[in-house]
Amino acid sequence: MQNVEAGRRAPPARAGSNITWDTARWDLFLRVWTLERCIMKKGYLYIILAAVIFSTMEISSKMIADAVNPLQLSFVRFMIGGLILLPFAVKDIRAKNLKLTLDDIKYFMLTGVLCVVVSMSFFQLAVLYTKASTVAIVFSANPIFIIPLAALYLKEKITKRTIVSLVLSIIGIIVILNPLNLGLDVKGIVLAILAALTFAVYSVVSKTRSGYYGSMVLNSFTFLVGDLVMLALIMLSNIKGVSDFFASHSMGTFAGIPILHGINSGNLLVVLYLGIVVTGLGYVFYFLAMDETSASTASIVFLIKPALAPVFALIILAESIPVNTLIGMGCILLGSAYNFLGAVPNKKISSNSR
Repeated sequence: MQNVEAGRRAPPARAGSNITWDTARWDLFLRVWTLERCIMKKGYLYIILAAVIFSTMEISSKMIADAVNPLQLSFVRFMIGGLILLPFAVKDIRAKNLKLTLDDIKYFMLTGVLCVVVSMSFFQLAVLYTKASTVAIVFSANPIFIIPLAALYLKEKITKRTIVSLVLSIIGIIVILNPLNLGLDVKGIVLAILAALTFAVYSVVSKTRSGYYGSMVLNSFTFLVGDLVMLALIMLSNIKGVSDFFASHSMGTFAGIPILHGINSGNLLVVLYLGIVVTGLGYVFYFLAMDETSASTASIVFLIKPALAPVFALIILAESIPVNTLIGMGCILLGSAYNFLGAVPNKKISSNSR
């Protein structure tokens, strides 16, 4: 009796070959499985690289916070990062045959202002006023704001697991803020929260067209167009009347913001590191991780960062990690991990619409 499944016959072996159909199929399966394993390994390598690089962002910024104007630093690093992403963006534009119009430039101006001008300015100012590790932890909790905004604006579903994750993250932020014993760095913590909030707004707005443009195009043009707006504001701050106004109201950071002045041999390497490695290569590795794995898998980067950044801050900056910060960090990590481990692939949000 032929050992063949009902209704299906195995194809005969090739002439002159002892390889059966099942053996050939098994061999094909092994080849595909090995290929997928190699791709995933490469993807996880990109995740590790992006996580390590992003975890040094606050530490590097803190190292030169007293020497370089925070808004100037934001301008320089996003100019460098945007230019590094530009060749990848141009390649994607050609591959997708995109035709950028005035409407696209207006959109990039919106995302650029939200990301570069507003969110990252709050971020750099936060680094100036509080510990690098605290900024890293608070900023990494931006999903606290993304989740409700995405539910309202993108109509994304909020699950019970998401709510639990949100509550744990909020508890973590409150514990880190330590309202019963507010220290001198409360200004920095509030600025970090504002940075996370405005970055969440940027994330939700950018998600509406991320599928249409692609991550490289979206972020490269967001960085560069946002930087042009930042340049205009920097030039405005150097007008005597504007500069005098900020200086007379104890807001010297916004008065006469330099473009390159103050960047010297003592801090140039750190500035270049922030521009080339953090803002440029960091995003390249992150987007490559998404390409090789998935968006949800690549988001592991932001689970690793709040755990890794305080360790780097302890080693490099000798920043102590208070007990309340450790507890808060644990709550945020637990909330993020709980939400991530229970995540299921969702249908992409009308990303190809404009």
